[in-house]
Amino acid sequence: NKVVIVCRDVGNSKYGTAVVGTVSGTSISFGSPVVFESASVAWISSTYDSTNAKVIIAYVDEGNSDYGTVVVGTVSGMSISFGTAVVFQSAASPSISATYDSTNSKIVIAYRNAGNSYNATGIVGTVSGTSISFGTAVSFATASIPFLSATYHSANEKVVIAYTDDNNSNYGKAIVGTVSGTSISFGTAVVFETSNSQLLNAIYDSVNQKVIILYMDGGDSDKGKAVIGTVSGTSISFGSAITFSSAAVSHLSAAYSAASSSVIASYRIAPQAYGTVI
Repeated sequence: NKVVIVCRDVGNSKYGTAVVGTVSGTSISFGSPVVFESASVAWISSTYDSTNAKVIIAYVDEGNSDYGTVVVGTVSGMSISFGTAVVFQSAASPSISATYDSTNSKIVIAYRNAGNSYNATGIVGTVSGTSISFGTAVSFATASIPFLSATYHSANEKVVIAYTDDNNSNYGKAIVGTVSGTSISFGTAVVFETSNSQLLNAIYDSVNQKVIILYMDGGDSDKGKAVIGTVSGTSISFGSAITFSSAAVSHLSAAYSAASSSVIASYRIAPQAYGTVI
């Protein structure tokens, strides 16, 4: 019952840092920040392994040739401690997004693999204690994807990855992945937006059993938009996109509240750069 915020601390040489928060009513209090990587980090993505009660943080280690790296965190009270960092890709690995497969108790990381023409890639991780091991990486798109976001569809037991396909005019696409053991296989990618799609956020609506993708539509004045996806087998289909912000958006982030069956999106709107929630 804690919140864990992960960041790179610009005030401390951009080190990877985490802090534990406790919510009480409409307020939140924090413990002391803890460094998980004593080097500059980027493209941080975290997820929670509910089976092992661990926080999993995936990131690019700029102090180690931009390798894709993961560390396992254990929350205790208002603090968090970490095991030894593990490299999952010995090449530059930008655009990282991690999610948790609760059916198979596995971590799935989607990323760009500089070791393979920057192709979009997925890999499965298994947590044991304070460490994590990985299976073989699998490419799901021969494209250098600038944006991606992974989520887990628990009702259908599938991973859904939304991404920007720079080989196809930066169209927004999504693909369904199936975890088996320590590997993952993929269906056929489906287009959800036929224009430049950026700042993707894929989330799972557990009440309606739908995937919702929020994004900035670069082909329509950078408006904030959302589309609903329905998973069937190894494929996904989409309804029509709706606009949630007619002003240009940036710094988009989204989450799902099962208690209220609601999607909550936070973002910055132009030209004022106001912080906004819907």
